[in-house]
Amino acid sequence: MNKIALITGATAGIGRAAALQLSEKSYNIIVTGRREDRLVALVNELKKKGVKACTLCFDIQKHVEVKKAIASLDDTWKNISLLVNNAGLAAGLDPVDTADINDWETMIGTNIKGLLYISKEIIPFMIKNGEGHIINIGSIAGKETYANGSVYCATKAAVDAISKGMRIDLLSKNIRVTTISPGMVDTEFSMVRFKGDKNKAAKVYEGLIPLHPEDVADAIVYAATRPPHVTINEMLIMPTAQAGAHYVKRN
Repeated sequence: MNKIALITGATAGIGRAAALQLSEKSYNIIVTGRREDRLVALVNELKKKGVKACTLCFDIQKHVEVKKAIASLDDTWKNISLLVNNAGLAAGLDPVDTADINDWETMIGTNIKGLLYISKEIIPFMIKNGEGHIINIGSIAGKETYANGSVYCATKAAVDAISKGMRIDLLSKNIRVTTISPGMVDTEFSMVRFKGDKNKAAKVYEGLIPLHPEDVADAIVYAATRPPHVTINEMLIMPTAQAGAHYVKRN
């Protein structure tokens, strides 16, 4: 019987790549996000591979929407054994004294509250089934703070702390918790951060080869497919051209 994985933020980037790669490891997939057309296209792609898949379209920042979406699943789909908390974003790159408070609210709402909202709904299913695995996608930004990124870095540091707390709280429930923290990844991340400014987004990856979404998805699959007695607590994954949040080699 195939296991079920629920992946947040699956409309693009790491989430989409994770859905495709996990489907190759005999997972049935629930994909979530806000762009329904992309979710439907991904599910159709998965189904062509012979995988069972379904969509949940909602805004993870809104607790009511999260609860309603998860409650709408039939009992078969509630047997979720893997939750990939991938939904996350950066908004703006400004000093703390001039940053847009709306950007702060969006980052805190998505990166912290959204992760907690969905986890709180899924964990009871895992406890009922006697096993489960939560993979939270962090960032190098959660390890090293950089200029003009104080709140984004804070949200990813929170993901790190929440993951450690989850690992302790859920130890007796046989639920594994993994944090995967990438460096630069060539996704929509910078386009979102710079609100669609293609020139600013392109400069982030100029003169280097960043990670690809599939690289991070590889790590998700690796962590998810370890034997039941093995937990990968943390993984920090960087492009070769990046040594840390502050150190990048550009050609």
